[in-house]
Amino acid sequence: MSTNNAQPGGDEEISREEAEEIIDEIERRRSLQGLAALAVAVIGICFSLFQLALAARSFTFVIPLPFVEGFQVSLQLLQANAIHVAFALVLTFLMFPASMGDGFVSRNLGRFVDAVEDAFGSDNPVATAFDGLRGAFRWMFLDPDRSRVTPFDVLCMIASGLSAFYFLTEFSEIQDMRFFGLEGGRPITGVYPFLEPILGGVPFVSEYSYAMILGVLGVLLVLEATRRTLGLPLMLIVASFIVYARWGYLISGNTPFLGLLAIPELTWPDIVQNLWYNTENGVFGIPVTVSVSFIYIFILFGSFLEMSGAGQWFIDLAYAVTGHRKGGPAKASILASGFMGTISGSSIANTVTTGAFTIPLMKRSGYSPEFSGAVEASASSGGQILPPVMGAAAFLMVQYTGTPFREIIILSTVPAVVFFFGVWVMVHLKAVQEGIGGIDDADSESLATHLARGWFYLVPIVLLLYYLIGARLSVSRSAWFTLVALVSLITFIAAYSDETRTFLLSSIAVIFGVELATYVVAGVPVSGLVGGNAGAGVPLAEAVAIVGPRIGWYAMLAGAVTMLVYSDVQSKVLDLNPTVQSAAESAGSTAGRDVGDNQLFRVGTFVVKSMEEGARTAVPVVVAVAAAGIIPGVISVSGLGPNLTSLLLALSGGSIVVMLLVTAVASIILGMGMPTTVTYIILISMLATPLVEFGIPELAAHLFILYFGVIADITPPVAVAAYAASGVAKSDPFETGVKAFSLSLNKAIVPFAFVLAPGIVLLREKANAADLPLRDRYRVVNFSDLAELSYSVPEILVPIVGVFLGVIALGATIIGTLYARVDRFGRVAFALSSLLLMAPGMLSTAVFDALALVDVTVSVNALLLDVTLRGVGLVLFVLFTLRNRRKFDAEGGEATGTDGTTRSTQTAAGSEST
Repeated sequence: MSTNNAQPGGDEEISREEAEEIIDEIERRRSLQGLAALAVAVIGICFSLFQLALAARSFTFVIPLPFVEGFQVSLQLLQANAIHVAFALVLTFLMFPASMGDGFVSRNLGRFVDAVEDAFGSDNPVATAFDGLRGAFRWMFLDPDRSRVTPFDVLCMIASGLSAFYFLTEFSEIQDMRFFGLEGGRPITGVYPFLEPILGGVPFVSEYSYAMILGVLGVLLVLEATRRTLGLPLMLIVASFIVYARWGYLISGNTPFLGLLAIPELTWPDIVQNLWYNTENGVFGIPVTVSVSFIYIFILFGSFLEMSGAGQWFIDLAYAVTGHRKGGPAKASILASGFMGTISGSSIANTVTTGAFTIPLMKRSGYSPEFSGAVEASASSGGQILPPVMGAAAFLMVQYTGTPFREIIILSTVPAVVFFFGVWVMVHLKAVQEGIGGIDDADSESLATHLARGWFYLVPIVLLLYYLIGARLSVSRSAWFTLVALVSLITFIAAYSDETRTFLLSSIAVIFGVELATYVVAGVPVSGLVGGNAGAGVPLAEAVAIVGPRIGWYAMLAGAVTMLVYSDVQSKVLDLNPTVQSAAESAGSTAGRDVGDNQLFRVGTFVVKSMEEGARTAVPVVVAVAAAGIIPGVISVSGLGPNLTSLLLALSGGSIVVMLLVTAVASIILGMGMPTTVTYIILISMLATPLVEFGIPELAAHLFILYFGVIADITPPVAVAAYAASGVAKSDPFETGVKAFSLSLNKAIVPFAFVLAPGIVLLREKANAADLPLRDRYRVVNFSDLAELSYSVPEILVPIVGVFLGVIALGATIIGTLYARVDRFGRVAFALSSLLLMAPGMLSTAVFDALALVDVTVSVNALLLDVTLRGVGLVLFVLFTLRNRRKFDAEGGEATGTDGTTRSTQTAAGSEST
């Protein structure tokens, strides 16, 4: 295969609409029009506004109302969580169909009616009745074209709203029921007396409290939303835990192994109260609390960043950095997917949106469709483990471990960089093997030109890191301030031009000066002075300290005024997402006005569309954490936790390697087709404690589970990210999944490396560790630890260098090429060196565990053994690298590909920078 240069553009690229259709089809979302689409937009915007209010003012804030002073809202945590979940449930029932007619019930009902018609004739009254029943069922539940909201959806939305309304209006009763139980609550006729004439004589209504009925309905609604958004398997898993909570007491405690799962008897009111009216466990437990506090605001930040045009700019930046290099399109795909991981919390959305541009370029450069899709899927799945934003599971880790997010960022950085470096190495070696070049210089933009055109997109990322690490603000406050800065920056850039810059800068100065003066004179902002709330003035320095941090809001106001005055202003550098332009034009067409090119209207559309898209993106995540929270809720209320830990420790036979393998396999199997967030919540509830009992640092154990949950997205047979990539690449889905898993194999080895050598994730055992509980024995390293060379060299530097060299050896093993083709014996040697360089502890521990089975105990210095084994791996790596280089030189500087043909010296690994 001769070297090809990728050409941008082309017929193979799929449009934005096609990419969205692929995502909707995979996620089974509706494509709504008209009133239903408007309802989704309005509810989604309200959802985002609610979350923004919480981020800005916590649980007490004022809702501005016309002609009145303002309505103050003060929420309890349970109320905020309930509203959060209610918004997600309503949007779920709008956006996801209950059935498309391809399910078990729908198919068999249709077959049954057809059989009745065949048996009795279509004109028979029985057949007619059953046909009418089928028609009513279809009208009530079915949406085969994903285009209409059914009556069943409306009923579910009403029930979701009633539940949230009860939390808001009857919270005192909910508090009382914490002591008296759900049986102590009032019936529905007691809560709403006007229903007494209608429902007063119904036995069921008077027998159960309204709280009990709403709790049962709420849990069922969460299960139904889970089925629609995340699939039937997860719904059945969650439902099985609820069944276990009720009837797990039937398990005999005398049964071997299974007896450890015996629990005390619980009544339905006990279960419902713990699952629905509790912030410690259940639906509104820790996962939903994290979603309310952290996850949603970061999803919203990503949505604003994407709608601002940053997504395409990051893709173009990746091509500007790497496009001209060997295998440039694939390397650009890796960088672009990493950048997009900051924006998108979904492996599928990241794969399709980035892959719509990168996969066709990879194919045209010479990579096969399957390999092109695999590269994109593999890199896109890594977005959830790449700091600074990472995925939703990282925020759950903050809450479950009590660790500041800045420390999560620090300990996650090295393994994430190792993963992306490993994929980079493999695509480079594949380019060497196939003789694949890059994009012509004439077809790629220089890095300096690209940075000059969109440098401002990097500002929010830098600010986020500053707030999190430098200023040490909380996660939610950091995200809020960064979001405000992003909107201010986009508004300023949109209003800035050669014609408007004087007016714009003057406006900012005037607004800032007037606000400063009112504080100095009256001690209040301009709005307070106008409202007659003037008081004593404050010193100038204090006024500057108050007004200075608000510069973003002033820039936002000045930008809006400037765009209002200069209605025809157009920014030279701002390129908003095409979705924003399309929405602006659509809104203008509906209103009968041509406002699609009005910059102020476009910026307003950008804000509104970002809030809507943020809500759409958040819905599956919120449903996932609500459903998954039921599992730790059941484990907690039933007292299963300690017994489950004992069972797993017994099954592992005391072997840490067996326990790690069980955890890894369970993570992959459970994570197939499910969000990483769900996998993480379920597995840390069941497996984190047993891992810590083996002496593994708690943070490393949580990160281990997270990594294997991410791997599930690209593991056949249910490799959802890989199958999404195959839809763009028009490749074989299963083969794409196999290649994606192969490219991500280092992601499966690195977790074993850092749990057995915590220095890789920058964790160090505390000096008084022996006197501390297992969970508190490790801490994140600091600069003094790094300066202590006797510690940092053998326990941090050597293992980190080892994993980086190990992924190169792994690349040679999988791709089969380094400088020249690697023979079978060489692959075995590189595989062994990779294991010794990356995770020698896994091999040595397995050997010691095997010896322990035959009562042979070996006592060695663990650190010395670790360094020695890595040294052996390094020797193997160097020897076989030199052997491969000599083979390359003996062939006259030609790399032999897998097909037996040769590549010129210019395509060899050492002839061009990677």
